[in-house]
Amino acid sequence: MFFCDFDHKPALEPLLARYFLQLNWVKDNATIPGTWFGEPEAGIIKNQLYVRQDTPIHSALHESCHYICMDAVRRSALDTDAAGGYDEENGVCYLQILLADYLPDMGQKAMMADMDEWGYTFRLGSAKRWFEEDAEDARQWLLKHCLINNDNTPTWKLRQ
Repeated sequence: MFFCDFDHKPALEPLLARYFLQLNWVKDNATIPGTWFGEPEAGIIKNQLYVRQDTPIHSALHESCHYICMDAVRRSALDTDAAGGYDEENGVCYLQILLADYLPDMGQKAMMADMDEWGYTFRLGSAKRWFEEDAEDARQWLLKHCLINNDNTPTWKLRQ
């Protein structure tokens, strides 16, 4: 599993900054503000993402993608619980897989393996099978909200 250790900081901070997210490093063993699933999972409050060195990257990207995928009204009040519906959740998972390609040593394959290890559940039993065979609705949702281009590259925009 890949973690938000200081080796990944040089790539993670500018990636998230493209979405106006600020990455906040919490000291080892300190409480992570805004964590929904509990530590060591990432926490989010408005545009502030909180991680420790033992926070999985998939968690940091997942919470970040919630921020990216929610509308501006929800984003302005975001505090711990990203909420959102089924379609948005699928869009979040799809986008976090795409964004993994922008982190050295991570990539989509590692992201999907980490998602499976953590316990994300998908209809076809794995993130890889879902992404490759059953996620067209998630892709279409991201296209509709101008979050990805037709070639599956991020637009680097927030949902309006």
